[in-house]
Amino acid sequence: MTAYTERGHGSRIADFFGEHAQVLSIAIFFLACMIFFSIGSETFFTLGNILNIVRQAAPILIVAIAMTFVIITGGIDLSVGSQVALVNAVAAIVMAMGVPWPSVVIGMIVLGGFMGLVQGWFTAYQGIPAFIVTLAGLSILRGLALYLTQGYSIPIKDAPGFFALGRGEILSFPIPAIIAVIIAILGYVVITATKYGRQVVAVGSNMEAARRVGMPAKWIIASVYIISGIACAVAGLLIAARLGSGSSNAAVGFELQVIAAVVLGGTSLMGGRGTILGTVLGTLTIAVIGNGLILMHISPFFTQIVTGAIILVAIWLNTRIFTANFHFRLGRKG
Repeated sequence: MTAYTERGHGSRIADFFGEHAQVLSIAIFFLACMIFFSIGSETFFTLGNILNIVRQAAPILIVAIAMTFVIITGGIDLSVGSQVALVNAVAAIVMAMGVPWPSVVIGMIVLGGFMGLVQGWFTAYQGIPAFIVTLAGLSILRGLALYLTQGYSIPIKDAPGFFALGRGEILSFPIPAIIAVIIAILGYVVITATKYGRQVVAVGSNMEAARRVGMPAKWIIASVYIISGIACAVAGLLIAARLGSGSSNAAVGFELQVIAAVVLGGTSLMGGRGTILGTVLGTLTIAVIGNGLILMHISPFFTQIVTGAIILVAIWLNTRIFTANFHFRLGRKG
């Protein structure tokens, strides 16, 4: 009886590690990065620097949570950086006209949702691959931001309430990080405990099967791009509030960081599998690497090389772990 119980206990442990291999691996990598940069720089583990990391990581995390939903459906959104830039620029332009900042915030969230709706409609209802649609969006939206600003930075003046969104603190914790944590918790609850979350996973696993059992598969796909657009609007507003200006050059390379964070966190680019916790850890890892390299006086341009390498290695490990886990479970069933 004892041997049987021990085997059952060991089996449950093996199942746990097999099911959470991706999250555990990124958690270990994140801790290794923290230790490495703590040794490499005396200022890395100071409270001020840690708060600076979470403040700067907040916009990336917000969009990465939404990107997790997109990638779980088997899609991709390459336009997130351009969406952030357009919202960032338009918000500054409208506020310069004297529109109250609360109205601007609401208007930009609506704009973000509209951008996502358009791209989602082309992807879901017109059958154009998400890669093509969002690649076009990347160019169109960035070009529109450049046209509206003529390439100049638009200063934002006399908006202390708005600036608090990007610079303020509550109990010494940055407001952007608080907003990001709330969105991460909301994303976790939605994907794990709601009907909509289950539908997102089902559509990503097998869209045709989901459609045949009565799920609104096309609407589910379109909706994740709306979520992505809204997240980009929030991120664009936070960046504008932190910098006190709007610019068409904001969030250049943003999509690379977001996708790297999501893939590094274990979400499968093939769809049907993803984790919000992994995305949070992936985002923090990307932020820690960028911050640590700067503190160690390594060229900031090197960060792009590291980020690209992380994406490649993460996809490779993601595929290997998924394949190994699949064969492990298949062998156990056999």
